[in-house]
Amino acid sequence: MVKNQTYGLLLLIILPFLKEISGSTTQAPAMPALEHHPLVIKPAPKPAEAEEVRHINVSASVYFPEEAQTDEDPFITADGSRINERNPREHRWLALSRNLLSRWGGHIAYGDSVKVEGISKQLDGVYVVRDAMHRRIRNRVDILVGPNDQINGYWEDVKLTKL
Repeated sequence: MVKNQTYGLLLLIILPFLKEISGSTTQAPAMPALEHHPLVIKPAPKPAEAEEVRHINVSASVYFPEEAQTDEDPFITADGSRINERNPREHRWLALSRNLLSRWGGHIAYGDSVKVEGISKQLDGVYVVRDAMHRRIRNRVDILVGPNDQINGYWEDVKLTKL
C-alpha cells in the first residue's frame, strides 16, 4: 500500500517535467470524457401483462405412424423423437403445418406445448409439437394416434393455443 502511494506521488512530481525532458512542444491530447449511463433495471412484466394469450383457428386431423401417412421412417418425428410403436397415442404428440412452425417463420417451435380445443372430449387437451406436415398443407394440426385407436376424422374451426 505504501509502495503504491510512493509511486503515485513520484509520478505527480515528475509528470510536469516530462514535457521538458522529452523536448516535445505539442500538447498531449485531451482524454475523452466518459459518459455516465446509469444502469436502469426494469421489472419483468407479469405474464398477464406481457401478452394476452392468443389462439389460432386451424383445421385438425389424425395420423398414424405408417409410411403411407409419414415418410420412410414413420416412428421418428421431424424433431428426432422416437414414437412408441405399441401405443403412439400415449405421447400426446402432434404435427403442425409448416406455416405455424418457427423453423419456417411461424410462432410455435418443436417441443412447445399447445392446447387443442374443439375436436372432442377424447382428443381435446394439451399436446407437445414433435412433427411437421407436408409443405402444401397450411393452418392444420395432425394428432398422432395409433391404427388400433380407431379414430379418424377431419375437424374445422379448432382452437390452437400456445402455452
